[in-house]
Amino acid sequence: MTETTDDTHPIDEPAPRDLPTTHELDAPPWLRVETTLMATAGLIRDAFDCRLRPLSLNLTQASLLSYVAEFGPVSQRKIADHLGNGRAATGASIDRLEQRGLVERLPDPADRRVWLVAVTAEGARCTEAVREIDEVLRAELRAGIDRAERQALASLMTRLQQNLRTAIRKTQ
Repeated sequence: MTETTDDTHPIDEPAPRDLPTTHELDAPPWLRVETTLMATAGLIRDAFDCRLRPLSLNLTQASLLSYVAEFGPVSQRKIADHLGNGRAATGASIDRLEQRGLVERLPDPADRRVWLVAVTAEGARCTEAVREIDEVLRAELRAGIDRAERQALASLMTRLQQNLRTAIRKTQ
């Protein structure tokens, strides 16, 4: 019997991940750029969630709180649109922040059917702590990556986003 490295690949045969590919699309799914992007996004979220844990916040809540602190009283719909989350999920995050006294809901003077979300004094203090955590973690994230590389990456990511929006529109 041939010795194996796992349940399916003999030691004397290269595992599929070890095989050279001539084109990125020929690579197995775990080696494709999309998978790398998703894994990187997940690690970024995990890193922020870990750093924000002492504040009893996650990245979504911290982003929401920071957005409201920067742009003043704003509707739940605007927050959801800005964060790219659904209105229900955004509402649940607002509820949690409101329960902690970090945001409050105020009636919209221009439309009594709408509630605006505003940061409280405690929320403003918390936002400053979030900003400090963000600054430190982003510096760590960017270590060894120069400005030109970051700009090239940002440009590529923007193009990928545009391509994905176009692909989504084609299927709607």
